[in-house]
Amino acid sequence: MATTSSFESIRARVVWRTCLASAFRTALACSIVGVATLFGPESFKTQVAFPAFSYVTVILIVTNATLGDTLRSCWLALYATIQGVCPAILSLWLIGPGRLTASTTSTAVALSAFVVVLPEKTHLIAKRIALGQLVIVYVIAYINGAKTEPVMHPVRVAASTAVGVVACVLALLLPYPNLACCEVKEKSKLFVENATERINLFVKAFSAEDNTSALALISQAKSLVNNGPKLLQAIKSKQESMKWERLPFKFLRPYGENPGDKFQEIQTPLRGMEIALENSPSIFPISILNIELKDGLEKLGDHISKQIKNMSLDESSATVPESNAYDAEKFLQTLQTIQPTKKDLPSLFFLFCLKLLLHKPSFPLSSKKGVDIEIESIGSNKQVDEHQEGFIKKTWNNLAITINSRRFMTSFKCSLSLGLAIFFGSIYSKENGFWAGLPVAISLAATREATFKVANVKAQGTVLGTVYGVLGCFLFEKFVQIRFLSLLPWFIVSSFLSRSRMYGQAGGISAVIGAVLILGRKGFGPPSEFAIARITETFIGLSCSIMVEILFHPTRASTLAKIQLSNTFKILHECIDSITLSSSNKNNSEEIQKNLKLHVNELGKFIAEAEAEPNFWFLPFNSGCYGKVLGSLSKMMEYLLFGSQALRFLQQHSTSSIDWNNLDADLMLFKDLISTSTKCFEEVSLVKSLAILDKEFEKKKNSMDLELGKKSSSSYNIRSSSSSEDGILTSYLQHSNELGDYIVNVGDNKNSDEKLKGQLVLSLSALGFCMESLVKETKEIEKVIKDLVQWENPSCHVNLYDISCKVRALANTETN
Repeated sequence: MATTSSFESIRARVVWRTCLASAFRTALACSIVGVATLFGPESFKTQVAFPAFSYVTVILIVTNATLGDTLRSCWLALYATIQGVCPAILSLWLIGPGRLTASTTSTAVALSAFVVVLPEKTHLIAKRIALGQLVIVYVIAYINGAKTEPVMHPVRVAASTAVGVVACVLALLLPYPNLACCEVKEKSKLFVENATERINLFVKAFSAEDNTSALALISQAKSLVNNGPKLLQAIKSKQESMKWERLPFKFLRPYGENPGDKFQEIQTPLRGMEIALENSPSIFPISILNIELKDGLEKLGDHISKQIKNMSLDESSATVPESNAYDAEKFLQTLQTIQPTKKDLPSLFFLFCLKLLLHKPSFPLSSKKGVDIEIESIGSNKQVDEHQEGFIKKTWNNLAITINSRRFMTSFKCSLSLGLAIFFGSIYSKENGFWAGLPVAISLAATREATFKVANVKAQGTVLGTVYGVLGCFLFEKFVQIRFLSLLPWFIVSSFLSRSRMYGQAGGISAVIGAVLILGRKGFGPPSEFAIARITETFIGLSCSIMVEILFHPTRASTLAKIQLSNTFKILHECIDSITLSSSNKNNSEEIQKNLKLHVNELGKFIAEAEAEPNFWFLPFNSGCYGKVLGSLSKMMEYLLFGSQALRFLQQHSTSSIDWNNLDADLMLFKDLISTSTKCFEEVSLVKSLAILDKEFEKKKNSMDLELGKKSSSSYNIRSSSSSEDGILTSYLQHSNELGDYIVNVGDNKNSDEKLKGQLVLSLSALGFCMESLVKETKEIEKVIKDLVQWENPSCHVNLYDISCKVRALANTETN
């Protein structure tokens, strides 16, 4: 237990150090901007006429950034300036600043914003900076009127952006470079420690002599389980940053590769070992664990731990000799004497995952490696065709923007929100009108988000930061020159706010900007008046964003979650149907599994948004049921992933001398049990009201085909025979044992055949465990879906398969 608490204390220190380092870099960058704009030469301050936007640029770039992120942001800022400032110079020259009004200004910003947001591949930071520049250029030109210089005014906005970017680079270099590779190296050490400790605990729990010891070790491991994926995600997030650091820091080339994919090959089998222990019967010691197997298991665990500990950023694999790996794995040959039963499946699945951990195959759902290989193979097939294309055609294909309805609507909503914010903000206060548009511009989101929640945390963050700024001005009233120092504790607080569930990054950034814009400027009048004006304008801008979102995207997140749930069941149905021992279906199965992961992730996003969505007069969102379904779908996705790994081994040994027909028939029966239910869930989850469904069914009942009813009832009978699940599993295990005996008895090389049988025992048992677990999760989903439908229809009797028959009958009647 001491090791676990030691790891937790190390992780806590890392979190504190990360927050403090982020706050220090942000404070340093803002200090550089503050010193340059407050105390710099007059000629310099004349050109950097908008220090407020310099601060905004700093917050957009430097928050939680590394040097690689900042170097990339330099190019993004340059690209944003080309998008925002350069066209604005031409527009101001053609229109004339003196002829700008509130309506023409908001229209010009809206049209320019539409062009900026429309390209799909433009980075989010570049879009935010460009939109912010547009707001400053046009609104300030409207405020100053004919005094505005059409060329120099936009150039000064660009200069203010450049000062913020330079400050970010200096802040990430001083007093020492904040390198992504150093962060990755540190987190990699933590991940390796976490992974090796989990392996040791899992192996000890598996080998425990009694229930008490096993449960204590499993409980101890659970405290480490959540940290592993978080560390892995943090490592993967620095992939792009490390690429940007390679060029200027060539001496860091040994650490130029991100180990995220390597560590994913460790994380996935570890998750499988955890699943196996969770599903193991609480009867220790494990029945299949004899003295030879236990000794070999300890050797294999030690070998894998050494293998992981020897991983470094410049190596693609461990430096442990392969002969040791063979000796450690040799004990698995003893499995050929085992005749697995149902209770042995979790134990054999544990050993299967341990074997995966030793050989670390690529996992197509989690690792980019499988995708890269696939893309590479596709590219090689099309290489000849690409050479036949002309240079102009290829260049056009690379530069062309694919305009679809989704991108068009996103750009339109952003431009309309920004235009309305500036219009109403300028009407309320011409001098402060740009404060209504700036929060909308710099908070552009890459994907759909919980509109009300995000607007709420932005408003709260702005108020908190602004109030802190006013208090800072009051306390340092006699020390105007050093009041900027009062921001340091606020940067630390905001850094923790950004990592909190309550505020998140949107609230944390709003809090920082709110304080910086008051304490980092001078000559703007009484701080309290400016604070009230800013808060009011921010409220106007956020209100416009909410109004546009409601008008042009009226579909509630709860409705989208309902639709997405049905779509996910549809993909799950396809995924189950793709399970087969035939190797010809391998690529198709992997593609469907990737598609399933995308749908499950999308469902999770909609559920999170719906949970934060206000109910108003609508039916409350049943987050409990949706959360349970999402958990079961995530588990099914994992079982399908491990099942595909088992199938991959079996497909590799699918020779003409081995008859897989019996096993394929057993798999088909398993698939029938699951597929019938998933099809039913797909249809039932879209039903809004059972009362309306019954009325429609009664209306059209007479015109329905009687044969259709027979088909529907036969589907129901397949599902009602799920009590034969144990019989199917028994048949599957019997055929698996017969296949193993056939290989040993008929084969020519006894040693190699015994090893092959041992591997077949693991793979077939792992596949049987996954199929059995898929059936269990299907039953769990059935209970939750029934509760969900009953909750939505409290006065109706719920029979899922009866509802499914009615839905199918009505659909076929409409089709005919």
